[in-house]
Amino acid sequence: MTDTNPEKINEILTRGVQEVIVKEDLRKKLLSGKKIKLYLGVDPTGFDLHLGHAIPLWKLRSFQEMGHEVVLLIGDFTARIGDPSGKDAIRKPLTEKEVKANMKDYKKQASKILDFSKVKIKYNSQWLSKLDFQDVLKLASQFTVQQMIQRDMFQRRINESLPISLQEFMYPLMQGYDSVAMDVDLEVGGNDQMFNMLAGRTLQKNYNGKDKDVMTLKLLLGTDGRKMSKTFNNFIALNDEPNNVYGKVMSIKDELINDYFELATRLPVGEVEEIKKNPNPRDQKARLALEIVKMYHGKKEAQKAGEEFDKVYKNKELPSEMPIFETNKKECFLSDLLCDTGLAPSKNEAKRLIEGGGVSVMKVANVADISYEKITDWKEKIVLWDGMIVKVGSRRFVKIKKK
Repeated sequence: MTDTNPEKINEILTRGVQEVIVKEDLRKKLLSGKKIKLYLGVDPTGFDLHLGHAIPLWKLRSFQEMGHEVVLLIGDFTARIGDPSGKDAIRKPLTEKEVKANMKDYKKQASKILDFSKVKIKYNSQWLSKLDFQDVLKLASQFTVQQMIQRDMFQRRINESLPISLQEFMYPLMQGYDSVAMDVDLEVGGNDQMFNMLAGRTLQKNYNGKDKDVMTLKLLLGTDGRKMSKTFNNFIALNDEPNNVYGKVMSIKDELINDYFELATRLPVGEVEEIKKNPNPRDQKARLALEIVKMYHGKKEAQKAGEEFDKVYKNKELPSEMPIFETNKKECFLSDLLCDTGLAPSKNEAKRLIEGGGVSVMKVANVADISYEKITDWKEKIVLWDGMIVKVGSRRFVKIKKK
């Protein structure tokens, strides 16, 4: 028997949840004590899992703790097609080699959340690669072109005369067939996956005669309020060092605090409400940062990260440790330096940081009173010297070491 505690079930069905289809049906199943089979599909399109990816993983953990059968599906086949969800242009398909490289660390990162002694890992290449053309035609016959082009992202492309590839039409069919192959009761995913998940609901009904429930979860915005993305360098990776996690959480926009407490922590709702009574957003974020670091690195590391942040941010001291960038260059453009040192993920982001006044360079070496010069011209050439420090914002530093 599974745990049928009504309060726990209500939290599973509401916390971080955007929509459940069909909510009352799923509630009845959970209250009955019947063990359900649910899954989350993850396409390995990148190396790092971040807090946004963690939201559905924690939802799986909650179901796991209540005794249900949990499957983590690695979309090693669908990643080679490319999910069109939320994309305004055709997504570049990945090679099999790229997919294998990306998924190498997925289990290790996800194990920060899931107990893999109680989780089944499956790969959709096990069944999708075996479909022949007749199977694909049968799949395609379950839907119409009109149903496919109802997707808002396809409508945008049509209105803007942008191309839509046939393989993008096939993606929801492939993801939907995962539900059939595994014969699941529930699929969990981000709210941007609703169309694909509903395709799976249709196929599960047509192929197996079973009603699959669908649970979509709210999406967590990046630290700057934009979509969480490596391009914007506004994500918090599960593999980030404790100090980086703490500092990034402290940098989030104030209006995101409530969302981060709901989606990125497991603190009880009543405790969160007490924290929110503190009128100082900085204090709220300090508690949020402490909690998130503790979840992935432990209480001791969380406390150390908090002390280090106060040392740098409040006391204006240099961090105890900072990345070292070795170079034999005498000078270079500041935008190139930010990219080379990893302080910016792209030239466009480097330009944005510099023009926004977020980049400073140490002016003088070997003096007690260290001072910085703010640079706002991304094309400015910087003379590099041994021991020079480059700072982005108030908490990200790199020290230059000349070869």
